[in-house]
Amino acid sequence: MVTILFYLFAAVAIGGAIGVVLAKSPVGSLLFMVTTLGAIAATFVLLEAHFLAAIQVIVYAGAIMVLFMFVIMLLNLGHDYEGDFRGGLYAIISFVVVGAIAGVIKNDLVGTQQLEATGAESIAAAVEESGVVGAIAHPLYTTYVVPFEITGILLLVAIVGAVALAKRNVT
Repeated sequence: MVTILFYLFAAVAIGGAIGVVLAKSPVGSLLFMVTTLGAIAATFVLLEAHFLAAIQVIVYAGAIMVLFMFVIMLLNLGHDYEGDFRGGLYAIISFVVVGAIAGVIKNDLVGTQQLEATGAESIAAAVEESGVVGAIAHPLYTTYVVPFEITGILLLVAIVGAVALAKRNVT
């Protein structure tokens, strides 16, 4: 049953991601993004990572998407912005960068196929010592502080990109 639900939520997440790209309006893209984030949170629940699922819904599907909605409404992104899209070189560079990032992620995931017993024991010891939140917070703010900060920068770049796309020529 868990496998069937996993594939169902994976299909919903992929469909939502495609919907983000193909939606005609920014609000539609935002709603597809919320659907995608909800499906990812459901996948976290299937993996028994309830804290991550709650954070996914509260922080990303809640706070970040509301922030994006305010940016969209503040900048009135409902205008026809077919002229804003600059294909060609920008599209090729985007695909190359996304492909490189996907390759790096794939190479990272190849070495981490299964969690060894010693890793599970160390996680259990960390939870016993400082609780679930402490066991998550300690590596997040020590070992993984750089990826955590990069995620914040990516969100900032996304907002700046939305502002740059919505900027109107006042001539």
